[in-house]
Amino acid sequence: MVSLAQIISEISYEMQGEKDRGKTASYIPSLAQVDLHHWGMAIVDRDGKMYASGDSHKQFSIQSVSKVFGLSLALDLEGDDLWERVRQEPSGSPFNSIIQLESEHGIPRNPFINAGAIVVSDILVSKYGFQGAQGALLQLLNPLVSNIDGMFIDYELAQEEDETGFRNRALTNYMKNFDNIHNSVDETLGFYFRQCALSMNCQQLAEAGAFLMSAGINPRNGKRVLSTRHTQTTLALMMMCGHYDGSGAFAVRVGLPGKSGVGGGILAIVPGVASIAVWSPGLNEKGNSLLGTKSLERLVQKTGWSVFRY
Repeated sequence: MVSLAQIISEISYEMQGEKDRGKTASYIPSLAQVDLHHWGMAIVDRDGKMYASGDSHKQFSIQSVSKVFGLSLALDLEGDDLWERVRQEPSGSPFNSIIQLESEHGIPRNPFINAGAIVVSDILVSKYGFQGAQGALLQLLNPLVSNIDGMFIDYELAQEEDETGFRNRALTNYMKNFDNIHNSVDETLGFYFRQCALSMNCQQLAEAGAFLMSAGINPRNGKRVLSTRHTQTTLALMMMCGHYDGSGAFAVRVGLPGKSGVGGGILAIVPGVASIAVWSPGLNEKGNSLLGTKSLERLVQKTGWSVFRY
C-alpha cells in the first residue's frame, strides 16, 4: 500500500513539471507579483498527523478561503436566521456579479460569492464591531493551529483591496439599498477586506479546517467549534458553491467539499478522514487555482477519497 507521504511527494513532482500554471489575480497588485512557480500542499489526517510537501511553510493570502471561517462565526451567532439574509444556492455567475442582486432583491445566492460574504461580514460587525470582528476571527483560528507564527492580517494588502474594490463597494451599496447591510459600507467592507487579507501557510490552513473534518470539533483539544448540523451545512455549501461558477466542474473532477481563493489557495475536506490545503498562485479562467485543482484531482485518484466513491 502506497503511503500518504509518498503520494504527496509524487504529486509535488508532477506539479513541478507542469508548463501551464495559470495567471495570478492581476487586479490586486500584491497578488499579481507572486511567483507562479510556488506550489505547496499539506494534509492533516484524523489522527492529527501532518503530511506536507513543496512550499507548505510559505505564507500566502488565503483570500476567499477565509469565508469559510467567517461563515462559521456567523452560523454560531445567528443559526438558521442567517438564511433570511443570504441563500444556500449556487449562483452560476462570477464571484463578483451584481446581476442577480437586482432580481433577487438584494439577497445573495450563497455566503461564498462576494455579496454573500459581505453580508456575513456585516453580521459579524453588528455583533462585534469593526475592530472586534477581526479579533473574533483570530480568536476562532488561533486554537485550531499548532503554530501561529506568520499567521496575520495583512493590512497593507487589505488597503490595496479597498482602493481597487470598486465592484465590491457597488455590491455593498446595492444591498444596503435593500436594507440587507446594517452597518456603514466602509466598516462592513473594511472588515471584509481584512478577513480576505489573512495570511497563512498550507500547514496552518489544513489545521484550521480540520474541525470541518471532525464534525465541528477541534481535533487538537476536543472542543466544539461548530455544531454538527452547521458543519454539514458548511460542507454542503463548499461542495455546491465553493468554487463559484466552477463549483460543478470541481465536484466532478475532485468530489470533495472545497473553498478556493484568488490568492491560489484551496481548502478541501474529506469528512472523517482529512483536511487538505493546497496553494499555487496561478488561477484558471474561473478564478480558482489551476494547479491546486489538478493536485487535488490527483490526490483523490491516488487515495479514493472522493465523497462519491463506491
